[in-house]
Amino acid sequence: MATVLSVSGSPSATSRTASLLRHLDAWLTAQGHEVIPLDVRTIPAEALLGADFRHPAVVEATGLFARADGVVIGTPVYKAAYSGLLKSLLDLLPQYALTGKTVLPLATGGTTAHVLAIDYALRPVLSSMGATHIVQGWFTLDKDIAVGDDGTLTLAPGPAEALAQVVDQFSDALGDRTALLAAAG
Repeated sequence: MATVLSVSGSPSATSRTASLLRHLDAWLTAQGHEVIPLDVRTIPAEALLGADFRHPAVVEATGLFARADGVVIGTPVYKAAYSGLLKSLLDLLPQYALTGKTVLPLATGGTTAHVLAIDYALRPVLSSMGATHIVQGWFTLDKDIAVGDDGTLTLAPGPAEALAQVVDQFSDALGDRTALLAAAG
C-alpha cells in the first residue's frame, strides 16, 4: 500500500487535533498503509522561526514529505486560518514538496464560523505546493471530540460517520495512485 505522512500542526501535545490524527494513523495502518507521524511542535522553534532550511530536523521533515505518497495535514483553526506552527513548516519546505501527493486536509475548531478555513486558507497553500489530488477536507468542532485520560478518542456519531467517509476517500485515492504508478512502472 501507500506511505502516508500524518502531520499535526497543533502546538499542544494534548490537543484534540493531535489526538484525532493519531486515531486516524491507526485507522490508515489497519487499511494497510505505512503511516509516519510528524508533530510539527517537535521541530525546534529556532529552526522554524529562523527559517533554518539546513537544520537537521527541517531536513528530516523535508525528507519525510518526499518519501510519502500521501499526506494528512491536521490543524487547529486560529483566527480563521491554520496554525502559525504549520505555516512555519510549510514555508520551509521546497516550493513543490507536495507534487505527486494525495493530500487530506483536516481541521478542528471551536465554532462553525471556522468551517471554511480548509477551503479558503489551507487548500490554496497545498495547491500552490503542487498537491496532485487534495481530497475533500474535513472540519469538526472541538466539542465533538473527546479524549479520555488513557488517550482514547471518541467522536460524536455524526462527525464519526463523516470522518469515515473522508478517510475512505483518501485511502481509495492512495490506492488509485499506487495502482497507476505500478502500471506506469
